[in-house]
Amino acid sequence: MEATMNELYDGIINGDAQEAKEQVQSALDAGIDPSSILNDSMVKAMAEVGRLFEEGEYYVPEMLISARAMQSGLAVLKPLLVQADVKAVGKVVAGTVKGDLHDIGKNLLCMMLEGAGFEIQDLGTDVSPQKFVDAVRAGDVDIIALSALLTTTMPNMKATIQALQESGLRERVKVIIGGAPVTPDYANQIGADGYAPDASRAVALAKSLLGA
Repeated sequence: MEATMNELYDGIINGDAQEAKEQVQSALDAGIDPSSILNDSMVKAMAEVGRLFEEGEYYVPEMLISARAMQSGLAVLKPLLVQADVKAVGKVVAGTVKGDLHDIGKNLLCMMLEGAGFEIQDLGTDVSPQKFVDAVRAGDVDIIALSALLTTTMPNMKATIQALQESGLRERVKVIIGGAPVTPDYANQIGADGYAPDASRAVALAKSLLGA
């Protein structure tokens, strides 16, 4: 059993999607609890990927490959987690703001958050403030994650926070922002709850905001 869990961990670290998928199935066949497979192997592996990235041993391509391997394993595991009613750490609604079509950073963030045990609703790119408001109104959202890669679209982060305030929903959710031109000062200026320079630190930020 331990060997299977270790091989799953290594498969994710090494970005081997097929290995990750097979080892999740092997772990399930061996009777290992789905939540244990998720937390003791997959979440730990993604935390290690984050650490390797922060220490400069991994770069964005390696993180993406590991995140995709994690997702292929998660595809096998998800139905059983739902069946076992395993609760997510929290729910994050993510999107690239209106006018901006960049999605690599946002996609990586979604994969990293999912690997850390969050439930993700990805609204895609060019997302209007109203769409974020509608998602929060639909219920059970803990965090809104806004991405912008252009200085010209950054004001739509502010517009989204204002739309949440005007709808009376701002107190319901935490708002985190990120993207190449975004800074901690800008996050403070527009009233966001936090800023992260990359997907790995965004996971740590999301967890700290929810006290996880």
